Amino acid sequence: MKRVGRHLLLPLLAVGLALPAGAQQLGPVLKVGVVDGSQPCSYRDGGAWSGLAVELWARVAQREALPYVLVPMPSIRAMLEATRNAQLDVAVECINITPKRLQQYRFSLPFQEDGQAVLVASDRFSLSKAFVEALLSPSLLRMVGVLLLALLVMSAAIWWCEDHAAQVRQAGRGALHRFVMIFTILLTGEGDAAIVDTSRGRAVLMAGYLVRNISSAVLVGFLTVELVQEAQGRASRSFDNVSDIAQLRVAYKPGTVSEELLRELGMPLQPSAAEAGGGVAVPSMRASLELLQQQRIDAVLADELQLRYLAGQAPGLGIVPVLAISGIRPELQGFALSPRLPAATVARIDLAITELKRSGVLEQLRQRALAAGSQTQPSPAP
Repeated sequence: MKRVGRHLLLPLLAVGLALPAGAQQLGPVLKVGVVDGSQPCSYRDGGAWSGLAVELWARVAQREALPYVLVPMPSIRAMLEATRNAQLDVAVECINITPKRLQQYRFSLPFQEDGQAVLVASDRFSLSKAFVEALLSPSLLRMVGVLLLALLVMSAAIWWCEDHAAQVRQAGRGALHRFVMIFTILLTGEGDAAIVDTSRGRAVLMAGYLVRNISSAVLVGFLTVELVQEAQGRASRSFDNVSDIAQLRVAYKPGTVSEELLRELGMPLQPSAAEAGGGVAVPSMRASLELLQQQRIDAVLADELQLRYLAGQAPGLGIVPVLAISGIRPELQGFALSPRLPAATVARIDLAITELKRSGVLEQLRQRALAAGSQTQPSPAP
């Protein structure tokens, strides 16, 4: 038996010698919660966890020698509750630190600030169609109508001043033909000597040219400013404020501040896309892209960083994503911490976040996360 004991002890000693010298001082293994489908903050890609928040936590843990194990959670709300109940030590995500959450949960130092935004999609021909619709707008039609009416009045004045009725009788041509010629010359400014000969006629002609030139300038300004802005607005479905989305079908991720905002707007929340307006729960940000492409939803409400990442994945679906509203309720974001996590460990985490922000590592992670969105084609929605 002694020989068997020695044979078992030797491998264990060998393993112990192979461990780093400080491994015994690393402390307990932290349980770190993560949520899938929250690109670019946290998501599972090919079986491995990735994203801005996940990579930032990995840097923090490496810097402070904090051993941990990742624990997948179904939603941010469930992860926050598990952290508060000490079932998790850290919740890793871009978690908004709202006043309400500050009363319920413990947070690390914030690592970034972000606001919510609304993303809508336009097809590739929507701008052209919107511009054509704008050309037929009542405002433009009224302006053109006023110009034509003014030129018609001027043409009648020239007809009377120059006594074109007598000229028609002498030439034997139709009166309508002569009147159309006068109107055309007033409209184009070419061949005025053929229609006026008296001082009164030339005065009317000059007034007509003045009206035409001023009207042309106004029309050009209207087209280049008002119509272009209107066409772009229609194509991007821009809104004045977030309450304008209340009648739309808006995708959101459950357990987020986006869901809370939709509730504040009084919008009914439904588990799947429907014909009527309301919030539509999606399992991931990627899933909302296909719903937009299929026109089963009208918009997506999420963090601006998430929607900018999402926009990078849209070209393969044949839609043009546009941030119709941005900067809604900007809030600080950080990790949620268990109330039972030792104060010394919390201080180490906060110190590491501060150093990573100061050294520019966090900004590098943000840029890498956004770049990953444009390089990754969206997978089929689950």
